[in-house]
Amino acid sequence: MNIQLTDEERMIQKTIRDFARKDLAAVADEANREGIFQDEIYTSLGELGFMGITVPEKYGGVDFGTFSLALTLEELSRVCASTAVAVSVHNSLANHIVLKYGSEEMKEKYLPRMASGEAIGVYALTEPDAGSDVSAIRMSAVKEGDEYILNGSKIFISTGDKAGVIIVIARTDPESRTKGLSAFLVEPDHPGFSVGKVEHKMGLKASSTVELVFEDCRVPSANLIGEEGLGMQIALGSLDGGRIGIASQALGIAQTALD
Repeated sequence: MNIQLTDEERMIQKTIRDFARKDLAAVADEANREGIFQDEIYTSLGELGFMGITVPEKYGGVDFGTFSLALTLEELSRVCASTAVAVSVHNSLANHIVLKYGSEEMKEKYLPRMASGEAIGVYALTEPDAGSDVSAIRMSAVKEGDEYILNGSKIFISTGDKAGVIIVIARTDPESRTKGLSAFLVEPDHPGFSVGKVEHKMGLKASSTVELVFEDCRVPSANLIGEEGLGMQIALGSLDGGRIGIASQALGIAQTALD
């Protein structure tokens, strides 16, 4: 397939390539060797528009689209796959879910912070007994007044210890496997939230992989994403975008290996 880039796409590709080869390359080796999350890199990416690349301008993004995100992730992966993981999850999962399913109030409150890189978005789906089988999720969310009480844990969550916004899939109806799931936006300062085990990995060390623990974690009912019962639809729909991100990262890594 012969893909011809537009002038705008070439500009985006050149901008992120120059940033990756200069700014990111200067810190990538040490960051991955020592497991350092480079906060200033994500701040710079936000300033350049790459933390809100698919977010409309009205919410602080640049609205360049999914193909431009794929170009971005490919170029980042050629230098530092860890950074590409965080940027991919942030854009293709967290930003996407808030933008597509969140209320207008939620979009106005969170997307500008996410698009600027101030709040890193993460996606909390996987549990000890549930991952690709989303219907097996056990984490509970019980409505109590104007809050939901979340209990359970999520594992293997990328950059979960650096999150400013956490998209969580939990069970609101224990009687229904497929329609009993709902999605929530959790902030790390919500009571009852904590970071658990940090995984020790062979690589990608500049992007942490952690356990997230929710013990009577109180989340405002306004932070329900969409409505109750949409969790399965949100989870599976967003993973399609995530797969584009993974493919883009694989392409960038392979290109560097070939070079």
